[in-house]
Amino acid sequence: MRNDDLKKIETEVNKIKMIDTHEHLQKEKNRIRSKADPFKLFMSQYLSSDLISSGMSYEELQKLNDEKISLSNRWDIFSLFWNNVQNTAYAKSVLIAIKDLYGIEKLDKRTIAELARKMEEMNKQGLYRWILKEKAGIEIALHDTILKPRGYDFWNAMPISKIIEVDRSLFVPVHRFQDFIFVTERTDLDFLSKRLNVSIHSLNDLLNAFKMEFEKISSKLYAVKIWIAYRRNIFFDKVTYSEAEKAFNEIFRQQSFKRMDVEGMRLTFPESISFEIAKPLQDYMVHELIRLSIRYKLPLQIHTGIHEGNENMVSNSNPLYLTNLFVEYKEAQFDIFHAGYPFLDETAALVKNFPNVYVDLCWLHIISPSIAKRVIYEWLDLIPSNKIMGFGGDYLFVEGSYGHSVIARQNITSVLQKKIEERSMKFEEANKIAKKILRENALNLFFKEKPVHQS
Repeated sequence: MRNDDLKKIETEVNKIKMIDTHEHLQKEKNRIRSKADPFKLFMSQYLSSDLISSGMSYEELQKLNDEKISLSNRWDIFSLFWNNVQNTAYAKSVLIAIKDLYGIEKLDKRTIAELARKMEEMNKQGLYRWILKEKAGIEIALHDTILKPRGYDFWNAMPISKIIEVDRSLFVPVHRFQDFIFVTERTDLDFLSKRLNVSIHSLNDLLNAFKMEFEKISSKLYAVKIWIAYRRNIFFDKVTYSEAEKAFNEIFRQQSFKRMDVEGMRLTFPESISFEIAKPLQDYMVHELIRLSIRYKLPLQIHTGIHEGNENMVSNSNPLYLTNLFVEYKEAQFDIFHAGYPFLDETAALVKNFPNVYVDLCWLHIISPSIAKRVIYEWLDLIPSNKIMGFGGDYLFVEGSYGHSVIARQNITSVLQKKIEERSMKFEEANKIAKKILRENALNLFFKEKPVHQS
């Protein structure tokens, strides 16, 4: 009977229409507008980090991304390091995708051209629906919309309605608001002023603009993202308005300048204030972001743990830094990303202790499948089952999201089979937990106030 249950739980896990809690995919229209170059796509994230870690130089990585160089010549560069990284889950997620989606059994100098041809054949409208819905079994994905200060046309800033625009049959938007949090120089304020058509000369002006933008788009959002760990530590102190105002005013006191080339014109701008000076302002704005998220009933997704890329300071992103926020803002709902890896025990302790804190396994399955299986196995003994979000693809290219989804289903199946086999869990309970961590928990956290699909 137990053998039947092991097979049944695998079947049930594979049937679940997953809620994907985190994606970075470019808009499909932008993807299909460009040539489907396998090196340029697959080197955009994760695998490239392992290649650099294994010894590839940044100059060699740039050549892999250069479409003017033939696939054959780029393979010669790639092959010098490929054997070093094939063992990693970053590589395996790509290999799973190219096999299942494009029928390429092995990646080598002979098959790279065939892969490029098949990818180009499928590089058309409907690509995302085919991969995400039909192949990966993802019902909907939360999509991280990115707005960086001065990240768009300096003179014709993109309206926020365009920035958070997604295909609502596949995605719902999550926004960062980081252009309000990372204000460190006059050009940041100039950019915000132009984009919002308001004047910003005081901290009060900045706060009013923030509240105006938040209110304007809150009904369209499903969560708010805090991404600050890539740039600084995630301890957000409780600072006063006057402390934040003092930091804000320093932006206008700068007397050193820099020269920048903007659209063929050489312009002069005041320099940025230092991190030490800016921190009280940033901390104050993060607290304001949390207060607004509470008012508009939006969960907060927070990056913790490991960073994508190389040579980052992972110590900046220990989830224990967030404890003061969990204590103060009991009405807020915090979704802790990437299981806090490598701070896994710290994350588990926080989620176990605080009713308003959830853990998200987005990215973790391809950081290490074995670690993901271990923590799911342990956390099902430790954490209430309604607090675990089981999958977020966290990819820039859609093939990666597919490969990741396969590994995630395999991991969750394996853990539940082990629980059934050792008699600590019956099939019925395992089946309920699978549905919770791959679907129902995310529905309850992110979609309680809004529909999954737009009518």
